[in-house]
Amino acid sequence: MMCTESLKVVDAATLFAGPLAATMLADYGADVIKVEHPRHGDPSRGHGPSKGGVGLVWKQLGRNKRPIGVDLSTAEGQSIALALLAEADVLIENFRPGTLERWNLGPDVLQELNPRLVIARVTAFGQSGPRAHEPGFGTLAEAMSGFAAMTGEPDGPPTLPPLALADGIAALATAFAVMVALRQRDHTGRGQVIDLAIIEPILMVLGTHITVHDALGVVPRRTGNRSDNNAPRNIYRSRDGRWLAVSTSAQTIAERVMTLVGRPDLAEQPWFRTGFGRVQHVEEVDGAVAAWIAERDAAEVLEAFSEAQAAISPVYDIADIFADPQYKALETIVRLPDPDLGQVAMQNVLFRLSQTPGAIRWPGRAPGADTDEVLSELGFSDKQIRAWRDSGVIA
Repeated sequence: MMCTESLKVVDAATLFAGPLAATMLADYGADVIKVEHPRHGDPSRGHGPSKGGVGLVWKQLGRNKRPIGVDLSTAEGQSIALALLAEADVLIENFRPGTLERWNLGPDVLQELNPRLVIARVTAFGQSGPRAHEPGFGTLAEAMSGFAAMTGEPDGPPTLPPLALADGIAALATAFAVMVALRQRDHTGRGQVIDLAIIEPILMVLGTHITVHDALGVVPRRTGNRSDNNAPRNIYRSRDGRWLAVSTSAQTIAERVMTLVGRPDLAEQPWFRTGFGRVQHVEEVDGAVAAWIAERDAAEVLEAFSEAQAAISPVYDIADIFADPQYKALETIVRLPDPDLGQVAMQNVLFRLSQTPGAIRWPGRAPGADTDEVLSELGFSDKQIRAWRDSGVIA
């Protein structure tokens, strides 16, 4: 049995934080009903690359979910939602604040109908405040959190990530929040409302900038691949043109690296005893490592670091990830049969549990693939289902 196997989750969110949180719950057994607009669907179906007209992003984001097409803006669609949520454990939604209330599906209505329901509301800015009703995406969180301001070269512009970073972090936070709320429900028998603003989890991941700024007035600067917390820490190029990442967050590792590159004298300096002290002498420390690596091919550097028990890794692209033996040992990449593509590869479940392991049971399905099955389970007749389909309420 999987750890969330008895849970029924309604995923009524889109692009990307809410749906990804639901995917994580589905990977560990939750029955996730994906509610999409009957004509438009989740925008992720058309997001990014496709093969033969089939969106590849959806194959992973929609995995282990049962998609149904329901127009929640109609009275009939709302009646379907109420029937579905009366039996659900969790609702994940990311409509602008006030939208569910306008559709008579607000938390007060839903929790009167089902007091055990946990409602996760995932929005850019949260449910209150001057920007709560504005449209927003993870990109704005990456800008507002300070991430972009501190990312990039010192003499370059602020840099946004080339991926949905804030959404991914918010998805992890949402899945955690849902499990915390469900744990509390075990004690009280009642659900609760989760108000998650995408601008906040990424801010937490960036570290102690709030505390440091309040205490010292420090504003983080752009340092490229270097760190303000320890040195040497950078990306270095080997003689044969490979890029290698080195980190020395632990004091013992820093000492081993400097001995390896022929500069044990630096490790003996008083300032070398802390990461912050090493940062004050970063040019000397970093320069020694860079010069040593530049004189050797990558294979020689990697072998030497391994023998010295120092931390290093090549900078990978996706082709390297497919070939890497460590990822293979972890079974990070899995291949699954798929009715649209024949076979599709994707990342496996996020972590391994010894007693309740997760599994990918199927890739993302076609729009509305499970509408009839889910509505039949709720007790609606074939005649009613056909009538709703004819009127465009469902798909």
